[in-house]
Amino acid sequence: MSQRRGIHVDQSELLCKKGCGFYGNTAWQGLCSKCWREENQREKQRQIQEDWALAERLQREEEEAYASRHQRAQSQPAITPFNKFEERKTKEKSSKVNTVTKFFTPSTKTPPKKDAGAADAQSTPSSSSSASRQSIPDSDRATQEFIDFLKAVKSGKEIFKQCRAFTEGMVYKRDMGADELSECVQDFYQNLSDRLQNQFKGSTEHVERVMDEVEKYMMTRLYTEVFCPETTDDEKKDLAVQKRIRDLHWVTLEMLCVPVDEEIPEVSDSVVKAITDIIEMDSKQVPKDKLACITRCSKHIFNAIKVSKKEAASADDFLPTLIYIVLKANPPRLQSNIQYITRFCNPSRLMTGEDGYYFTNLCCAVAFIEKLDGQSLNMSSEEFELYMSGQTSPNWPRPTAADSSAGGAAHTQVHSSLDLLTGLGERQERVVEKARQLESDLIDWTDEVEQKVQSALESFPLDTQSTTTNAAGGTTTTAAAAALSAIDSENVENELLPPPLQPQVFAG
Repeated sequence: MSQRRGIHVDQSELLCKKGCGFYGNTAWQGLCSKCWREENQREKQRQIQEDWALAERLQREEEEAYASRHQRAQSQPAITPFNKFEERKTKEKSSKVNTVTKFFTPSTKTPPKKDAGAADAQSTPSSSSSASRQSIPDSDRATQEFIDFLKAVKSGKEIFKQCRAFTEGMVYKRDMGADELSECVQDFYQNLSDRLQNQFKGSTEHVERVMDEVEKYMMTRLYTEVFCPETTDDEKKDLAVQKRIRDLHWVTLEMLCVPVDEEIPEVSDSVVKAITDIIEMDSKQVPKDKLACITRCSKHIFNAIKVSKKEAASADDFLPTLIYIVLKANPPRLQSNIQYITRFCNPSRLMTGEDGYYFTNLCCAVAFIEKLDGQSLNMSSEEFELYMSGQTSPNWPRPTAADSSAGGAAHTQVHSSLDLLTGLGERQERVVEKARQLESDLIDWTDEVEQKVQSALESFPLDTQSTTTNAAGGTTTTAAAAALSAIDSENVENELLPPPLQPQVFAG
């Protein structure tokens, strides 16, 4: 028997393709956030240069056309009114050329912010939409915690003003695409981080702590605006992944070569906790908190592997087990959560550390599930399709070579049993059909009897009033004669009654 091939991912595949040493991400085409941003900046700069070259070419062509027309006009005697008309037309064309040039020229001025006045206020935002968000308890709590944290930070008031002004300004950018919103947030992170590096003289730990609080404050307020925005197809991807995972419900530990023994109580408990943590990720609003759920889930997985194997878990054991946990949990809005973390998390956290490592493995697990096939599970394509269509299940017994000799007899017995069941089914159908016919005949017979009785009653009505002759020669009805008789006339016991008592007088 050939040895089963497990799921293996080289650790170098998790790193950035640019070779910078940071963790890459499938959403960034295998690059880290730093290299991805640099690549985007180069692409945008190239596009700007191409647009600028196009604008210069159009302007040059217009100028050459104008020069040739002006030269022809000077060589011919011109009428004054026509010259004025030509001059006005030339000015309009020149104005159009300048407009095209300005359109493709990157502006060096920063447009005035709509929330500039709000940035000088104390702590209450002025816009109505911001005020409505502040009424949310989570937003209020995050704002108060952010203010309390910045009280001990140098220039904390200025940091708060900048963060508040930025979040309020994002309200007016809700129609932008998700990538543009992400770029705005990441640019703000980068600029603020650079200023804090200069302020704290390179104290990376202090800067990271401040940036964590900045992310918590901003993303709590912006969560409803930037999570799964309508401008993306995140919701469609969520539904596709959920359906894919439901279709793969039959995948077992053995198929994925997962070194976990769920019969051990401690291992089973760790598996349940891992599933709970990965599901809980959707209830968090801050990217850091979502990453914390992924990290806790991963640590429970490592503990389950360690207890099962009685030795330290390896990276080759971790990824198959993570895939198994995701299949069993089927986390809600999985793609939306991954995209949200990718777009709005502090980039330094995704590039290094255990959070970045576990998040990169989760992205790999989701990508593996989306492309899962029979070869990945060490089975043929035909068998894989049978499982996916529900025609068979791993829990059903599989035929082996040992019982192939008895296959013919078993096959014949199965066919005979099927024939017997078919005959019984036909007999049952005939019995049911006759019973229904009998029921119908009984109903018809009952109706026929009722009709005949009613017809007889109508043909021969009953005469209930008979006449009698009285002593006076008159006639009375039976009912009247009965009324003239005493009530107790038919009581034969009246003759046996004693005579009435007579009164007696006694001498006094």
